[in-house]
Amino acid sequence: MLDLLIRVLDFALPILFMIFLGLFGTGLLIELGLMQKLTGLTKPLINHTNLPEECGSAFVVSLGSTFAANSMVVKVRDNNCISDKQAMLCAILNSTPAYIREILTYQIPIILPALGFIVGGFYVGVFILTAIIKISVVIILSKIWFEDGKCTPTEEAAIEKPPLRKALHNTFHREKKLFTKIATIYLTMTTLVFYLREQGAFEVFSVLPLAEIFGIPPESIVPLTTYVASPILGVSLLGPMIGEGSITYLQAMIVLMLGSMFMLPLFAFRTILPRYVALFGPKLGSKIVALSTGMSMVVRFSILVALLMIAR
Repeated sequence: MLDLLIRVLDFALPILFMIFLGLFGTGLLIELGLMQKLTGLTKPLINHTNLPEECGSAFVVSLGSTFAANSMVVKVRDNNCISDKQAMLCAILNSTPAYIREILTYQIPIILPALGFIVGGFYVGVFILTAIIKISVVIILSKIWFEDGKCTPTEEAAIEKPPLRKALHNTFHREKKLFTKIATIYLTMTTLVFYLREQGAFEVFSVLPLAEIFGIPPESIVPLTTYVASPILGVSLLGPMIGEGSITYLQAMIVLMLGSMFMLPLFAFRTILPRYVALFGPKLGSKIVALSTGMSMVVRFSILVALLMIAR
């Protein structure tokens, strides 16, 4: 049990530290009245939706930190300015800049060299397509669900820019309670996930029986199974097979999409769900993760079907 707690803390403490910095930094910007100035940067996008401008400000922040951006959404919702449905769409919109960050920090420096220009470029294209689909779904649903994007808080107060020292003091005391709540829930969820993994609860997601169904060479089973647990390791094993010609470009793409179908829900449950539940609460947090992950899986599944049709 002690070993489990040590591993949980080793994993969670750096993340909680970044969460605290994100909450404090965003809270300070709001306290100083600087966040309102960021709204104009996202007007071209927000104008195509029926979401409030506050979602635009959060979207700008999500370019640097998705969690900090979502903490802004939670504050706006808690002020009765937006509904849970609006908060859900804002949170999904906030998840899209992470695709750009991942392309720059993960896809280009790691995936492209490992898989080559054709398969690696295909993989990068899937990420870009997923981000476009998510933004499109947010735009469509906002048009269907809401008539306008006005923010209608129940209470309005004049915002005065306080001195920096007072702003730091106010921000720390305001965010301290929220961070404590988030940290408690996040540590609880993370401990549960680590315990379930230790008990082999995720073994049911074995992809071995499906390899033959999808016409994948037997030697690709190892990188396919490895990809589900660790995409980087799976890609590093798949790369040499592509280079040696033991697997075709098309088969490699099928392996990547099939692996993603199993990896995405596991990653969402192990990593994303605890953060969103800690911030938005169990009900709304689960809905956001389910919708966002579901869209990503639909994109992968559609591409997988298309690849299988081409392979026939």
